[in-house]
Amino acid sequence: MDIQQILFLFLGGLGIFLFGIKFMGDGLQKVAGNRLRDILDKFTSNPVMGVIAGLVVTVALQTSTGTTVLTIGLVNAGFMTLKQAIGVIMGANIGTTVTAFIIGFKIQAYALPIIAIGTFFIFFIKNKKAQNYGQVIFGFGALFYGLSLMGDAMKPLRSLQAFTDLTISMSENPILGVVIGTVFTVIVQSSSASIGLLQTLYDQGAMDLWAALPVLFGDNIGTTITAVLASIGASIAARRAALTHVIFNLIGTFIILLVLTPYTHFIVYISGILDLNKPMQIAFAHGIFNTANVLIQLPFVAVLATIVTKIIPGKDTAIEYKAQHLDPLFIQQSPVIALGQAKKEVLRMSEFAEQGLLEANQYLKTNQKKHAELTVQFEDAINNLDRKITDYLILISAKSLSAKDSELHSALMDTVRDIERVGDHMENIVELIDYKIANKAFLSDKAVNDLDEMFALTISTLKEAIKALEDNDIVAARSVLLKEEKIDKMERQLRKNHILRINESKCTGSAGIVFVDLVSNLERIGDHAVNIAEAVIGEEEF
Repeated sequence: MDIQQILFLFLGGLGIFLFGIKFMGDGLQKVAGNRLRDILDKFTSNPVMGVIAGLVVTVALQTSTGTTVLTIGLVNAGFMTLKQAIGVIMGANIGTTVTAFIIGFKIQAYALPIIAIGTFFIFFIKNKKAQNYGQVIFGFGALFYGLSLMGDAMKPLRSLQAFTDLTISMSENPILGVVIGTVFTVIVQSSSASIGLLQTLYDQGAMDLWAALPVLFGDNIGTTITAVLASIGASIAARRAALTHVIFNLIGTFIILLVLTPYTHFIVYISGILDLNKPMQIAFAHGIFNTANVLIQLPFVAVLATIVTKIIPGKDTAIEYKAQHLDPLFIQQSPVIALGQAKKEVLRMSEFAEQGLLEANQYLKTNQKKHAELTVQFEDAINNLDRKITDYLILISAKSLSAKDSELHSALMDTVRDIERVGDHMENIVELIDYKIANKAFLSDKAVNDLDEMFALTISTLKEAIKALEDNDIVAARSVLLKEEKIDKMERQLRKNHILRINESKCTGSAGIVFVDLVSNLERIGDHAVNIAEAVIGEEEF
C-alpha cells in the first residue's frame, strides 16, 4: 500500500467516523427532543446531580463538547451557576467514555449491514420518529465503518521502524505519549476519533499498553481545546467553563501520571479477570480514569470555581430566565398582591423585549454574532416567562377579584401575549440579518440609515408602552398611539424609497426582500406596543 492509499484511506475513514458520531448524536437529540436541555435545567440542583445530568446528556449527544456548549448557554441564561456547570462538565467527561466502550465490542464486520438498516428507516419509512431512529442506526454503522477504514490504513505502520521506535519512546517516556495524544486530538477535534484509532492500533499490536495509556490521557486533554477554541471571543461564563474543562483534565492527567505504573498493572489485572479484548481494555482504562478523576475532584468544585473566577475576573452578562416575583403563596393569601407580583414579572418580560430589540439593531449595524446570540437568549427568556406568567395568572383567575382587578388581570394576560409576539419578531429580524450575511445581500447606506431610524422609533414606542404599563400613565399610552401612526407612515414611505433604490440598482433584489421584511417586522412590533398601550387606556378608563 503506497502513501497516497494510506492517506486517502485514513482521511476518508476519519471523515466517515466523525460524520457517524455527529449523525448519531443529532439523531439521538431528535429522539430526545427538548428533554436534554430540560435535564440540564432541572437536575443540576447540586454538583452531584450535575455530574449525573452531564453523563446522561453526553451519552445522548455522543459529544462532551455539545454538552459543554449547552451548559454554557444555561449558565449565560442564569439557569445554572458555575458550580453546577462544573458538575455537568465532570459528568460529560464520564459520558464521553461510552463511545470507547461501544467500539470495544468490535462489531466492524457488521458496519455495512447496520448502515443499510439505517438507510432503510430513513428513506423507506415515512414516520418521522422511525426516521430519527434510522439516523441513529446509520450513524452507529458509519462510526464502525470509518473506524475499520482507519484501521486498514494504519496496518502498514507496524512494519515501519520509525513507528516502532516511537512507541518504545512513549513506553519509556509517558509525557511524550501525552503530548502526542493531545496534539492528535486537537488536530482531528474529536477525542472519540483519536481514542477509537488508539484502540485500533493497540488491537493490531502496533503498540503496547504502556505506550497506549499515556496517549489516552493526552486525548483527554486534547478534547478540551475544542471548548477553548469555541470560547474565544465569547462571554466570561463561556471562557470560565472552557477553562474549568482544561484544569479538570490537566489535574487528572497529572495525578494519573504519578501512579501510572500501578494503574497500568491494575488494567492488566482487570483485563485478565474480565477476559477483555484489547479495545475494551482501553475503554475500561478510559472509563475508570475519568470516573476516578471525577470522584477525586468533585469535593473541590467550589475551589475550582474560585480558581477560574480569579483567573478570568469580571462580571458576565447574565439573563435571569427564571421568574422572580411569582410566589404561589401570594395567590392563597392575597390574590390582589399576587396580581401586583404578576405585573412586576410582566414588566421584567417587557424589559427583555426592549433589550432584545436593541441587540437585534446592533446585529444589523455590526454583523457581530454576539448580538444575535443575545437576542435569541432574550427571546428564550421571554418564552419562558410567557409560560410561567400565564400559568400564574390562570391560578389567580380562579380567585375572587374585584371588577378593577379583573380588568388588570385581563390587561396583563393580553400584554404577555403581545410581548411574546414581540420576541418572535426579534428572532425573525435576527434570521433575516443571518440571511443577508449568508447571501451577501448588499444594502445601501441610505437603506441602512432608514432601517436605523425605524428601529429607533420602534424601540422608543415600545419603551414608552412599557413605561405606560408600569405607571398606569394614560398620557404616555396615548403618546404610543401617535408614535405608532408615525411607524405606519414610515413603513409605507420606506417601502416606496426602497423600490426606487432597487430600480436604480443601488440595492440588490435579495437585499430588497430582507429590507421589506425587516420593515414589516418592526411595524408589527409597533402594533403590539399599541396593544399594550390600549390595555393601559382601557384599564384607566374602566
